[in-house]
Amino acid sequence: MVQRVAVVTESFLPQINGVTGSVLRVLETFKQREIEALVVAPTSPSSKHLGFSVRTAVSLPVLQFPVAFPGPSITRSLDAFGPDVVHVAAPFMLGAQAIAWANRRGVPSVAIYQTDVAGYLERYNLSFARPVMDRLIAGIHQGATLNLAPTKDSANYLQSLGLRNVEIWGRGVDRDLFNSSYRDAREALALRRRIAPAGEIVVGFVGRLAQEKQVQRMSELFGLEGVRFLVVGDGPERARLEELFAGYPVTFTGALTGLDLAHAYGAMDIFTHFGTEETFGQTIQEAQAAGLAVVAPNVGGPRNLIEDGETGFLVDHNESGAYEKAVKRLFDLGLRSRVGRNAEAAVSGKSWSANNAKLIGHYENALATTRARIAEQLELA
Repeated sequence: MVQRVAVVTESFLPQINGVTGSVLRVLETFKQREIEALVVAPTSPSSKHLGFSVRTAVSLPVLQFPVAFPGPSITRSLDAFGPDVVHVAAPFMLGAQAIAWANRRGVPSVAIYQTDVAGYLERYNLSFARPVMDRLIAGIHQGATLNLAPTKDSANYLQSLGLRNVEIWGRGVDRDLFNSSYRDAREALALRRRIAPAGEIVVGFVGRLAQEKQVQRMSELFGLEGVRFLVVGDGPERARLEELFAGYPVTFTGALTGLDLAHAYGAMDIFTHFGTEETFGQTIQEAQAAGLAVVAPNVGGPRNLIEDGETGFLVDHNESGAYEKAVKRLFDLGLRSRVGRNAEAAVSGKSWSANNAKLIGHYENALATTRARIAEQLELA
């Protein structure tokens, strides 16, 4: 039985992104189940989170992300903690050290594939380095007892690199916080009145404002009559986007969490997502839970979350006017309402509690696999 888990993550607070978000939810599950945990991360605002110790590694910013570097202090921390399993989130250099440590100590490691680093290289005009990055990712994940991918597409990618120890583990959604009832909340209605005082349709986006999210493509919708736009999030692209969108009916809120975020979803009519390197797309799932019709590119994570025409619309991101065409279809209130209801129903069983129960099951399987392998080696000796 798994009782102690070392969580080694390439992203943690105060950074807000998909990796950090899922790690925080996993730690909440540990707290509920009375599983002891140690967190090893590049950054942290505190040495404790939910009562769990947090150890930070030396890190430097690379492509706007803090990248942690291996060091002997990490080995000492893992030795002192003595985990039953090592959970490695979006493994890179820090994760590679943790997986190597686990193999030396006979401890199972579960690596969570969450970031399309190779795809990001192309986004940042570094595509020449992709073959090298693919080999690096394969080398890191090869050492893990088990690799968990969020979707079938990402699992196929890992398998294309030669990995065979791959399973699918998706992401949960907070159904208490994200549901269609917030559309009638006083705060959501007040935000709608401020954004769309004449009852215009509100088209929104939620996420980190970074180059790979391609939020600038929202401008392709600016010619639509009777539409207002809501951008929720912060990041290195915010100033450029505010300048690019100046003079258009766009409201920037900055990063929102908790009820403020729930009310922002509640103020929207249509949710748009433009990133083509998403391994999952957590805000898409949140928007669906909030009862919104979603328009997103037919690649990567989105196409694993959306049933085209039923729970949202998938578009060819290379086709001129594709986003505008899909959004215009959703001007039809009946269609928009039907798709939103279907979307909410599609994620109704995807609570974080249910999702993370599956993760604990993967831990147990990895632990059993490692113990069986060690027993076999002892017999052969």
